[in-house]
Amino acid sequence: MKKFNNAEFSKKDVGKSVTVYGWVNKRRDMGGVIFVDLRDRSGILQVVFNRGFLKQEFKIAESLKNEYCIEVTGEIILRDEDMINPSIETGEIELMARELNILSECDILPFNVYDEDTEINENIALKYRYLELRKDYLKNNIILRHKIITSAREFLNDQGFLEIETPILCKSTPEGARDYLVPSRINKGSFYALPQSPQIFKQILMVSGFEKYYQIARCFRDEDLRADRQPEFSQIDLEMSFAEEEDVFAVTEGMIKKIVKDVKEIELADFPRMTYNEAMDRYGSDKPDTRFELELLDLTEILRDTSMNVFRKNIESGGIAKCLIVKNNGDKYSRTDVEHLTDFVKIYGAKGLAWLKYDNDQFNGVIAKNLEDEKLEWIKNTYGVDNNDLILIVADKPKIVYASLGALRVKIAREINLIDEDKLNFLWITDFPFFEWSDTEKRWKAEHNPFTMVKDIKTIDDPEHCISRSYDLVVNGYELASGGVRNHKYKDLQKIFKALNISDEEAGARFGFMLEAFKFGVPPHAGIAPGIERLVMVLAGTNDIKDVIAFPKTQSAQDLMDGAPDVVSDKQLRELGIKII
Repeated sequence: MKKFNNAEFSKKDVGKSVTVYGWVNKRRDMGGVIFVDLRDRSGILQVVFNRGFLKQEFKIAESLKNEYCIEVTGEIILRDEDMINPSIETGEIELMARELNILSECDILPFNVYDEDTEINENIALKYRYLELRKDYLKNNIILRHKIITSAREFLNDQGFLEIETPILCKSTPEGARDYLVPSRINKGSFYALPQSPQIFKQILMVSGFEKYYQIARCFRDEDLRADRQPEFSQIDLEMSFAEEEDVFAVTEGMIKKIVKDVKEIELADFPRMTYNEAMDRYGSDKPDTRFELELLDLTEILRDTSMNVFRKNIESGGIAKCLIVKNNGDKYSRTDVEHLTDFVKIYGAKGLAWLKYDNDQFNGVIAKNLEDEKLEWIKNTYGVDNNDLILIVADKPKIVYASLGALRVKIAREINLIDEDKLNFLWITDFPFFEWSDTEKRWKAEHNPFTMVKDIKTIDDPEHCISRSYDLVVNGYELASGGVRNHKYKDLQKIFKALNISDEEAGARFGFMLEAFKFGVPPHAGIAPGIERLVMVLAGTNDIKDVIAFPKTQSAQDLMDGAPDVVSDKQLRELGIKII
């Protein structure tokens, strides 16, 4: 077995005779001397093949090509001073080869593995993922992921948590995303579902008396994909008995602080907290990026009686008016640029984007001619408008205003470089609405899940004002974790199901075994589930979830390397009692 890591040799090893293994990262033939950068998981070691010391081995070295897998025996020596390479760990030493064995050759490569900077077509990269994983940036992300999981396990084990696995084949309880279904061969016509989360099982474990549970849980959701979402993902799933919000916050913060200290050597301060309503009011998002100060400012009352119909009528019909003030950057946005911003907010349902510029101590723009002087003066004085400021306004239903301006503030922050990419801003969001109105289904639905406790059970019949004891952990604009204090009282659960128009029969069909368990002495409990991929993304400094997964799927949920999903044989379908229509 391999005894040495190539990148761990140093001057203290000079004179040692060693055998090393790896891949030819790069080969340079200088005539009588051949230099090979030999790469293994740890990094690079330069190997020297000298014609004067070698005969048969030098001929073999001349045949080496990139990504050949080789075995080399030789002696660690110091490099000449003018040959020292400070860019690699082993830059002061090299291996003078005595013996060379080609373990396996490499076919023509679809792309250069050693070239980190050249962009590769994503479909090609995913088809040959095993080659792309040899690149440092992906390899380091996968190693980072391992370190994060190791750190989390160490912390939770020290806190008295037990790691317990829950089933992958389970009952379908549709909520939120679609389930991935698995047909049963033995029970034809019946299906398992892959878990969207271990939610029910971890609560059952609390009923069972295990008190503190965690799991590096695999989760599966059949939903539309995006840059931070995959059909299968992992989370650090936690649940604890006799616990409330503060207990979950303390455990989760302690775990995240340890992880960041272990892998980034950064000491985090305590995480601030913000209610859902405050987050929406200030940032237009329940997962705000707080690394920059561009916030939504309210214009609803000042524009309520304006003569401009575009504002007044929206407010009269229950809407709101909010704005962003882009300080000292008005000159960076031409009329055409603002039109592009208008197209952007329309993606989020906004009908338009009104704008003002303040230059030479006066307002400019189309609405500056129509908006009353006293209102312009109020905006200027209240929000400290100064020369070269750009004001962007949306008036519409609250949901549209928040979504459009919330997204716009992030877009603008990226355009004018307001974001400090080195910052890690963790933030707790609390006091979420328990209910969410579904325009498509024309009914109130549970915002999180129906097993979350409400702050006051008496408000269950007032969906608009019912607040749940749920919470999210946010970092740099990503929802990292979601959780809540669970409703452990059977009678309260029945009230919640009734408010959600879930009949006793439907509740029994979907959650019967759990409801049955809740009749037998259920402890108060609470939990949370930080997403591993999103945490690795943030700590690795990437915006693409595929960069932190060894074998990811495409946006159309395909694995280009192994060809999944794929058709199966008629024999397999007959065994399952399934016919494709």
